[in-house]
Amino acid sequence: MASTIRFLNSWVGRAARVVLGLALIYWGWFLNGSSTLGIVVAVVGLVPIAMALWGRCLLQFLPGGRKAGEA
Repeated sequence: MASTIRFLNSWVGRAARVVLGLALIYWGWFLNGSSTLGIVVAVVGLVPIAMALWGRCLLQFLPGGRKAGEA
């Protein structure tokens, strides 16, 4: 799991999370309109963007998750 966290905290992983978040927002907001599901998906799309800007990965906060530099 440490290698996954290390990747997701790299600039490539952070950029991928921003792209994923934008894709979720686009899918939720523009393709599903103003339905409840569309709004929920669009709001969930904000999470990977916020975490990428913060520089952390949600996997770090799970039991067994570690920061990228820890052994």
